Order: sequence, then C-alpha cells, then structure tokens
Amino acid sequence: MKVLAQKLSFLLLMSCFALNALAQNVPQVRRVVTQVNEAGKAVVLFDDKIDLSTLRSPNPAGDVWITQQFPLTFSQGPDWGKTHVGVSPGKNGTLFRIVDFVPTTEKIEKLPLDTMMKVVADNAPKRGMLPRHSMMHRTRTVDYALVLSGEIDMLLDDSEVHLKAGDVIVQQASNHAWVNRGTQPCRVAFILIDSQEP
Repeated sequence: MKVLAQKLSFLLLMSCFALNALAQNVPQVRRVVTQVNEAGKAVVLFDDKIDLSTLRSPNPAGDVWITQQFPLTFSQGPDWGKTHVGVSPGKNGTLFRIVDFVPTTEKIEKLPLDTMMKVVADNAPKRGMLPRHSMMHRTRTVDYALVLSGEIDMLLDDSEVHLKAGDVIVQQASNHAWVNRGTQPCRVAFILIDSQEP
C-alpha cells in the first residue's frame, strides 16, 4: 500500500510539472534527418521541430532519434524519433534526446531520494550505491552528453562537477543527478547507448 501511495504521489507531482509546462511556451529544437534515396542521392527525410514536452522528471525533454537494433539500419520514411521508449533505449538500441534542465526547486530537493530511480525502474544496473538526491539515477547505458547552453552541476555519489556550455560528459552507468542551481534553463544533448550490465 505504501509503494502504491508513493507511485501515486510521484504521478501527481509529474502531472503538476506537466500542467505548468503546458501553461508556458513549449521549447522546441529544429531537427534535420537525412537519407540516401533510391537514386543514391543524399536528401532530407525530415526537417521539423521537436517539442521538448516529455516530462519524466521536472525537466522538459524531446526524443530526436531512436534505434532499436545493432548493427544499425536506416529509416526510409518512418519517424523513429516518435518511437516510445522509457528513460533508456531498448536492448541494442540508441537514444538521442535533448533536455532543458529547469532551475532545481526546493520542492524537487525534498522529493524522496528514490524518485528518479523509480522512473528508471528495472533498466537500472544492479551495481551502484543508493541515491543521495531525488533526481539521482543510473541507467544500463553509456551516455554521451554535451552541454549546449547554461550551466549545471552533475552530482555523483560523493562529489560533484560543475559544467558549462561546450563541456562534454561520458557517463558509464554510474549514479548521477543533474542539479541546476542557476536561474536559467540548461540545455543538454544526450546520446544513450545500450550496454552490458556493469
């Protein structure tokens, strides 16, 4: 019963974040996807805007592209950016996602320490310490991240790293939380690649 109450509380909190985001302008990212057509010519497959509106945490996010097998194949028309996945890509998959980390509020800081780990659920590697922050989590992936704008702190188990626009990160299935102590959103591009259990 307690677990059900925690899940309902988390869903209610995320609904409040979603309603707040809808009340504001939804940020977008332009996405251009290319392909080689039947004549062997490089052409644009998609040139559109991706809404950063997916809320698995308080931070708006948008999935740019998702693959579901390795070696990779190429889309000749289906929009693989619209493939439904959780926080991580599927088995042998990749996920390209843009996230706008909003300034971290006291409300977020006071959430239960396992809040984000519950979102990751069984995609979390077994090896790792208990979270020390509500947004701390780990995924069974190798993540390449590039800070596009703003500043953010990456919390690890007993340390933290301050990052600015232009900095890059390689996250290897380790515990981490993204905390924005500034006043402006921080935009980060992530490429998550499915991995073995660490």
